[in-house]
Amino acid sequence: MTMQRTIQKPAVVEGLGLFGGVPCRLRFCPAPEDTGVVFVRTDTITPVEIPAEIAFLSQRPHRTTSLARDNVSVETVEHVLAAVTGLEIDNLRIEMTAGEVPSTDGSSLPFVQALREAGLEEQDVEKFIYPIEEPIVVSDGDMMLSALPGSSDFLEILYELEYESPGIGRQLMSFRLGQDDFAEQLAPARTFLLAEEARLFQSQGLGKHLTTRDVLVMQDDGPMDNELRFPDEHVRHKIVDLLGDLALLGRPLRGRIVASRSGHALNHELVRRLSQVMDETQQTGAGEPVMDIRKIMRLLPHRYPFLMIDRIISIEGDSRAVGLKNVTINEPYFTGHYPTLPIMPGVMIVEAMAQLSGVLLSRRLEHTGKVAVLLSMDRVKMRRPVRPGDQLVLEAEALHARSRTGHCRCRATVGNEIAAEAEIKFMLVDSEPI
Repeated sequence: MTMQRTIQKPAVVEGLGLFGGVPCRLRFCPAPEDTGVVFVRTDTITPVEIPAEIAFLSQRPHRTTSLARDNVSVETVEHVLAAVTGLEIDNLRIEMTAGEVPSTDGSSLPFVQALREAGLEEQDVEKFIYPIEEPIVVSDGDMMLSALPGSSDFLEILYELEYESPGIGRQLMSFRLGQDDFAEQLAPARTFLLAEEARLFQSQGLGKHLTTRDVLVMQDDGPMDNELRFPDEHVRHKIVDLLGDLALLGRPLRGRIVASRSGHALNHELVRRLSQVMDETQQTGAGEPVMDIRKIMRLLPHRYPFLMIDRIISIEGDSRAVGLKNVTINEPYFTGHYPTLPIMPGVMIVEAMAQLSGVLLSRRLEHTGKVAVLLSMDRVKMRRPVRPGDQLVLEAEALHARSRTGHCRCRATVGNEIAAEAEIKFMLVDSEPI
């Protein structure tokens, strides 16, 4: 049995952001079991928590990994997450006084050193390890990334890097997380740019505070005004980036990852696919079985045609639930909405999110004699149309459940696109005797 880990005491890393050059104080803090890794922007009026999960990924024009929630973001988090993953830490709060992580020397090493100085602490709950059981392959042109079954004791990564620039060329490396030494073999490897890329970034106003001593700028004859820490430092850093991106799965992986020229975009796509498979195979953080339609009908009073959840695929305690709604042409509302262009009414999507929230709150109210009755909806946004053949993935996060009210944050997605979002409040009333 492998137990979850956090750190023993806080640790601080300070520096300038890689692209914006804004000073940031990053503070690692211990966190309870099952918290996961959560970034916290402390410079906002009210601190904003952003879980390190693929659902909070924010697209950026430059090649980095950034997260966002409620229009608040944390940028270039991959080196921090790689350090957390490399040291096999499960639960951590990462407080930031600005929007971009300190770039330090462009590697994960300063974060590894800070976490080690804080000390690692084993916790009393078992890790939720996800073993890769079926091959998954994603590709884009000559770039390829695959997740394959492998060892149940560690995650093996085989990475092939190939650049036309003779200063980099072709490099190949294998690393076993859980067996090899991340701090010695990978953490010191720094981010790198080709000389033309560096010039383009600075012409766009990015990284103007950096010099060739701060970041590896590669020419045909090697690094400009700098020295390599390893002959194959480039492929080592690519594995660092990959480990940081894989952290967005929210679960330690076991198996084998094979990469060829992969970057952040392809890494993110693999994590999305892994996350979908993980939900489908019911291997969730709470380890609870899927709730089928019969169990849902025992909890909800709704019946045809207003029962809007087909299946619940994940329940994490009483804090979060994920459900499915399979949208078919047989839905009764499609006869009038609209006869020639069937689109699921937005109010029905919101109803589905509210029903999932009701199931989630029922876990808190199970022994209180209360039931949740819809009170209000805020921040309702419809993002894309939902049509027959789509599968709605519904998510509900319980913000609080007090003696008289309950409050959930919800969203519905189709594939990788958000279809709807809302914050839904409930009034908790005494259940009537049957």
